Amino acid sequence: MGDLLGDYRSVAGPLPRQHRVWRLTGPGLSDLAGPAGEPLPVPGRDELLVRHDAVALCSSDVRIARLGLDHPRVTGFPVVPGHEVSLTVAFVGPELRDAYAPGDRFIVQATMILDGVARAYGYDLPGGLAQYAVLGPRALPYLVPVRASTGYAEAALAEPWACVEAAYAASYRTTWRAAGTVWLAGDGAGVELGEAAGWRPRRVHLDVRDAAFAERVRAWADAAGVELVAGAPAPGDVVDDAVVLGPEPERVEHALSLLARGGTCAVVTTGPLPRNVRVDVGRLHYDGLALFGTGRADIAAAYAPIRTELTPGGRLWVLGAGGPMGRAHIRRALQRDAGPASIVATDRSGRAPGAFGRIAPGVLTFLSERECGDAERLAKRLNDLTGGLGFDDIVVTASDASAFEAAFEQLADGGVMNLFAGLPRGTRCAWDLTAIAHRGVRVVGTSGSSVDDLSQVRDRIESGVLQPNRSVAAIAGLDAAPDALRAVAEGRFPGKIVIFPNLRGPLPLTSLNDLSGVLPTVADRLDRGHWSHSAEEELLRTLT
Repeated sequence: MGDLLGDYRSVAGPLPRQHRVWRLTGPGLSDLAGPAGEPLPVPGRDELLVRHDAVALCSSDVRIARLGLDHPRVTGFPVVPGHEVSLTVAFVGPELRDAYAPGDRFIVQATMILDGVARAYGYDLPGGLAQYAVLGPRALPYLVPVRASTGYAEAALAEPWACVEAAYAASYRTTWRAAGTVWLAGDGAGVELGEAAGWRPRRVHLDVRDAAFAERVRAWADAAGVELVAGAPAPGDVVDDAVVLGPEPERVEHALSLLARGGTCAVVTTGPLPRNVRVDVGRLHYDGLALFGTGRADIAAAYAPIRTELTPGGRLWVLGAGGPMGRAHIRRALQRDAGPASIVATDRSGRAPGAFGRIAPGVLTFLSERECGDAERLAKRLNDLTGGLGFDDIVVTASDASAFEAAFEQLADGGVMNLFAGLPRGTRCAWDLTAIAHRGVRVVGTSGSSVDDLSQVRDRIESGVLQPNRSVAAIAGLDAAPDALRAVAEGRFPGKIVIFPNLRGPLPLTSLNDLSGVLPTVADRLDRGHWSHSAEEELLRTLT
């Protein structure tokens, strides 16, 4: 029979004339069409033909189907989903043969900037639910090499882990954008520019009521060579930085709606806001907005650095902890040298986040939101666990606006809430932003990761520090993609589903717990019930 596994890894033998592809042709999983047999794509002289070896499914894949064109990264249909991918070079265009060879292995940084436009693998670029794909020269910098000995599944799982790491490495501006546009709005009585007098935007919209403050700004702008425009920005204009002077919720809501991507909104008020502010949490997550404030009459004081790493020895709450990403955040927190002293994990489905107690006994407490009953009783349990102090850090991996609202109420002074789960732009939560101005509370949100993030996670996997195979809960072949996506949507498994697109034989969606009844020789090679290199090798020997 020869070395089937070796032949697969090296892409030995002739390539197929056709390959199979799943395409989402419209919103809704019922519009997933395939797996259609199509002619194998032919790469150009400066392109690669790549084979998708493993694809891990993500709740983001389900959101593509649910939201359709309302998803911020979907520009049209059809879509080939799958952005958590490991792949192998199958054919190299003549102009790339000095740099690449068949058998070279890579993982994909899903978010790419191509010709100045943000694109994403598995969203507006064809993704991993296809056996093969062609990658052009502009996409090649987003390939991160992996060793030949690294497992296909664990390599694919580097992408979600990189997103986890990126959530704690985000940075936010501590000044107005240089050569950007600022909107100063509200009262302004008694407010000083402070260190902001040293910042140099290009333009300032001066829209304040206090004549003395307005005069101070005019004098500063004249001396600094900053263009000054009287009144609010015109309809359709965007600003890089908005500063609301005084407790004016309507102004804050309007300011947030005007922010450009990566923009900041500062709330400067010595008094409380009279009502909650409706905040677009979808934009906070996807557009990298920063919302902060100060109770001092000093604009620069609002722009203190925002902490994104967990508080050493602090109190952490993870919402959606029973899912794969909630578990990833918990595992990361437990493995940190200076991690939280206590972690509370909650999940609406009642799924416990795993046996992490063995890593740090006494640190982790699990609460089933279903068993706690209503939100008031859950809040009381959380209050008891923190002694009324609240949480220093809250990570929300549940895509639920009500979870975002409930979590905000539990932040301690100086606490940070990480909106890891993405909700559509336009999803608004009502928050009392007095906490942001007077208690130093901050909310951060990130989407995706960078090549550097992915490379660092790759290194941790290949050194054995990180073991993403332990998060695999089920496996499947390409034919089972619809069932696998429905399982993600239903939260059927506590961990990740990995699809192997190039298996020769069919493999239905199969829990690792049930694997012995489907592929007993593969099940025999699990590592105490966990996915392993040995199990993966046996799977490929059996079905490729």
